Amino acid sequence: MPRKEIELPYSTEYLAILDQNGVVDKELEPDLPDEFLLKLHRAMLLGRRFDERMLNLQRQGRIGTFAPIKGQEASQLGAVAVLEPSDWMVPAFRETLAEYWRGKPLESFILYYGGYDEGGLVEEGRNDLPISIPVGSQILHAAGIGMAIKYRKEPQVVMTFFGDGATSEGDFHEAMNFAGVYQAPVIFVCQNNQWAISLPRAKQTHSKTLAQKALAHDIPGIQVDGNDILAVYAAAKEAVDRARSGGGPTMIESVTYRMSLHTTADDPKKYRSEDEVKKWEEKDPISRFQIYLKEKGLLTDEGINNLEAEIENEIQEVVNTAEKRMENVDPQHIFNHIFADLPPSLIQQREELIRNLALEQKEVDNG
Repeated sequence: MPRKEIELPYSTEYLAILDQNGVVDKELEPDLPDEFLLKLHRAMLLGRRFDERMLNLQRQGRIGTFAPIKGQEASQLGAVAVLEPSDWMVPAFRETLAEYWRGKPLESFILYYGGYDEGGLVEEGRNDLPISIPVGSQILHAAGIGMAIKYRKEPQVVMTFFGDGATSEGDFHEAMNFAGVYQAPVIFVCQNNQWAISLPRAKQTHSKTLAQKALAHDIPGIQVDGNDILAVYAAAKEAVDRARSGGGPTMIESVTYRMSLHTTADDPKKYRSEDEVKKWEEKDPISRFQIYLKEKGLLTDEGINNLEAEIENEIQEVVNTAEKRMENVDPQHIFNHIFADLPPSLIQQREELIRNLALEQKEVDNG
């Protein structure tokens, strides 16, 4: 029998709307209310400044290791801003801004990275999962939530975030396969920041794009300029609308760049050049969005300066609140929320801690 070509109706598109100079494609520009655009801008700027403040706190020894988001503000905010409060969001470990947009208090991040598990609490009514440190493991959880949503015939969708390194994990392909088979309402958002710690994207996969990996599972895949918040929003809106209407999952590859450290335990100067960083700094998602807003008459330099001062004060209040809470946390809390019934070894440790705390308090009272 002769060989026959199998016709496959697959293709992968690239979407960009707002270029690095702030010039917008009017035909593709989404029609968003002015108030919403300004809300996005404020959140992006707050995310950047809070990230910088947390880095200072870590260097001062006031919190522990965390994963900075600098450069990836548009990549995560443009996607998560499409969701309804009733939808689900499943983060990895670098979605600070996405979690904040979904309602997580800023002081919770300082608490969490300061070693207090109270900071990891997901408040009642917020359909979000906690951060996930093991690379790619949360993608399976998102697929499971999506399958449950479809089984229950609920009108929700679930969005999960992961990095380019996660696409090399089996969990990624297993989750994509299940979501494809069951047509679960899942939006897979890959934040391709070019580096899986010290491994460059070129050594991660031979595929021309990461978005095309969705095609093997018969899932639509699109690549977007991840530093263009309008493009990310437009792609996410299309994916969410499709999922909500029963059209199944979508993968979005958001091409962005990690301008800062992988985590605060990392030194990127050992594996990437300053020239590469400077090249990507010219594509900064915040500065281009500010140019766009100025052109629309929604923002001025004076307005930006005032907003910077307002955000600085807000962040200082957050730091003060978080550090005050850390001073008043009950150490016994470390034994809660792990076991339904504490094993004897932990009961013994808890009793020992209670005795030691009582002795310390007695010494303080006696001067």
